[in-house]
Amino acid sequence: MTDVKTKAEKTRNRLLVTASRIFAEKGFQMATIAEICEQAETNIASVNYHFRDKETLYAEAWRFAFNHELLRYPPDGNVGADASAEERLAGRIRALILRISDEQSYSFAIIHKEMAQPTRLLSAILEAEINPQRLKMLALLAECLGEKANEQQIQFCHASIVGQCFHLLRLKRMQSSDSLSTLPKPINDQQAFAEHVVQFSLAGIHALRTQTETT
Repeated sequence: MTDVKTKAEKTRNRLLVTASRIFAEKGFQMATIAEICEQAETNIASVNYHFRDKETLYAEAWRFAFNHELLRYPPDGNVGADASAEERLAGRIRALILRISDEQSYSFAIIHKEMAQPTRLLSAILEAEINPQRLKMLALLAECLGEKANEQQIQFCHASIVGQCFHLLRLKRMQSSDSLSTLPKPINDQQAFAEHVVQFSLAGIHALRTQTETT
């Protein structure tokens, strides 16, 4: 790789790192290209060269953050494919909670901002990047629930697990708000919370499986 290409890649990387953090903090509407460029120590021409516009930078910054988070916390939780379905599901739950609770995990914060002020700019990229992870968890849930489980039970279990995991993100956003006078206590022990979600979810799944198999 030539020095020019190396410099261009470093500039692009700085823009993605900086943009993902600023979009996570401020959302798409409030973040500015000028601020991103200033903190990335580059200029607006670099954004035009690498991404064309703010909208493309937004989508690519989210993808960059999400994929780096998957590298830090592999979605399978480093649980082998030969483990039981329950163990593999537990690994995915732990990995998801670790990604959400990491202060450097900007993709979830960007999604939270997007939900509050939708731009619809992330629809296609969210489908492409997140849906494969969702399908893997749904397949694991179907395996854990057994052959008699119906689609609604699988979907409801998925919603329940994801809701518990994202409770951490909601608490973090609430704790950062000065407008709320009465706040729930923060969850500081993410490992303990992850184990709780695993045990709670597996117990619920076991109860549902027992119910469906005896009816």
